[in-house]
Amino acid sequence: MKGKIVLVTGANGGLGRNVTQAMMDAGATVVGTSHKIEPAEFNGDAFTALPGELSSPAGAQSVVDFVFSKFGRLDVLAHTVGGFAGGPSVAETDDATFQRMMDLNLNCTLYLLRAAIPVMRKTHGGRIIAIGSRAAVDPGAGLGAYSASKAAMVSLIRTVALENKDVRLTANVILPGTMDTPANRKAMPNADVSKWVQPAHVAGLIIWLAGEPGKDVNGALLPVYGGDV
Repeated sequence: MKGKIVLVTGANGGLGRNVTQAMMDAGATVVGTSHKIEPAEFNGDAFTALPGELSSPAGAQSVVDFVFSKFGRLDVLAHTVGGFAGGPSVAETDDATFQRMMDLNLNCTLYLLRAAIPVMRKTHGGRIIAIGSRAAVDPGAGLGAYSASKAAMVSLIRTVALENKDVRLTANVILPGTMDTPANRKAMPNADVSKWVQPAHVAGLIIWLAGEPGKDVNGALLPVYGGDV
């Protein structure tokens, strides 16, 4: 990853923090964006903190424009931003919840892709790696809005993979099960965390996909379910 310019969304989140650190450890220069993020959250000159908002086309464009203006290119996009809502059945899901899931998991991804793809096509070998969810392909009861939004995001990423093969720009989706993050531990204090997916393992897979060994993988859905299979 030495010499690569990487944009990590949700860079200080439960997974994003691991991805950002792993990228820097591998030699990449990382721009980490989130609603609120400070330079002091990561050590080293290889990290740039970028407070940003991906919920609008203008916000996503501003993030990508910053990366391009500072570094002149974007080699890798690691998109870890998303949201979760569960509980109600499909029949009981209100419009606001459904729309919120679409905004966080689908629309943000669309806005980011529209901004990033024209820049990444210029690198002739860029990598897009997005974090989906097991629920995108294996939905559970009470997860209708979340599952639908993640499934739509998966379809979007796979379409991007097909549309950009001519410049060797790959796009893949990782489908983790429940990840061992502070937020999930707080939300599910009685769960068996030994079955959960370790964020560091997902970060390692992202590094592999972004590196030389991952260049032949495109349009793939990679399940990482941990011990709960």
